[in-house]
Amino acid sequence: MLDDWEQDFKAQEERRRAEVMALPTLAVTHRATLTPPRDGDVLVTASVGPSGEAIALWSSANGERALTATTTQPGWATFPNARATRPTSVRVTRHNGSDPVEVVELADLALAHVTVQPLPHGRVLVVGARCYWRADSGAERNAAVFDADGTLVLEQTLGDGIEHVLTTAGGAVWVGYFDEGVFGNYGWGDTNSPEPIGAAGLIRFTADLRVDWRFPYEGHPWGTIADCYALNVDGETAWACYYTDFPLVRIDGNAMTGWRNAVAEGVRAVVVGERTVGLFGGYGAHRHRLLVAARGERELTALGEYRLVLPDGSPLPPAIRVARGSRLHLLAGQDWYELPLADVG
Repeated sequence: MLDDWEQDFKAQEERRRAEVMALPTLAVTHRATLTPPRDGDVLVTASVGPSGEAIALWSSANGERALTATTTQPGWATFPNARATRPTSVRVTRHNGSDPVEVVELADLALAHVTVQPLPHGRVLVVGARCYWRADSGAERNAAVFDADGTLVLEQTLGDGIEHVLTTAGGAVWVGYFDEGVFGNYGWGDTNSPEPIGAAGLIRFTADLRVDWRFPYEGHPWGTIADCYALNVDGETAWACYYTDFPLVRIDGNAMTGWRNAVAEGVRAVVVGERTVGLFGGYGAHRHRLLVAARGERELTALGEYRLVLPDGSPLPPAIRVARGSRLHLLAGQDWYELPLADVG
């Protein structure tokens, strides 16, 4: 027997689902199926670089399991491991289409649950999502930079709770943190441990992984970041949409501009045009919704809503969402889909 609040929640979710299903559909375009660099390679993760290229990390099936391991606490919850269960050989590829245009071999990668991004001069950045701080040993290093020949040249700590990592052509590294990275976990933020590195919610690092800029706690009207839900890096400019009120904020250099957002919450990706913005995702039934809004002087105004589908009209599968400028990229396994905001209308 459901409690009254459970019945109300279920009824509300059913209404939202019916509303979303009634929206006009908008099909994403299938750009490519990423081809592995070796027979038998398994895709571990993929993202999109500053030039709109896909960048992917591959390993063997056993290697993939080592790089994505989790730990379940008895009677509690499952947490991603901060380190791979064993050092693993991987390959990083860049793609403009299906076939890789570049392959970098990395030996003995020890980070887990990683994001991979390109850096200038053929370098590769690999960042683990989780990072422990321990009283006896301090902070783990959860970021590694490799040369174009796969040689490790730099290790650094970027903090725990990393949701987004996006680099720029100039070598800046933008990192957005989810709530545990902001408020603390994995040893950070306790009475006798340091404040979480990601307490600001959004940080820009230099190419050698030094802090260059932090999202300010005060001095602006858009509120602090409790969880950086969405991040878009276009050129050297970043756009963020974050919990709790989901404002849209643009960071150009160190200058910030923002818009109040009363039209969409739970936004998981933001694509930007000259005067419009596409807000993709949301809570529950809204996870595949795209809301297009105009950017006014201080707030967003809804222009239209759509339900995104695959080219054949079927529902979107689980996918990594990456926004770069005016394009939304969806990486569902080896399939690479995209939607330019210019195609909406």
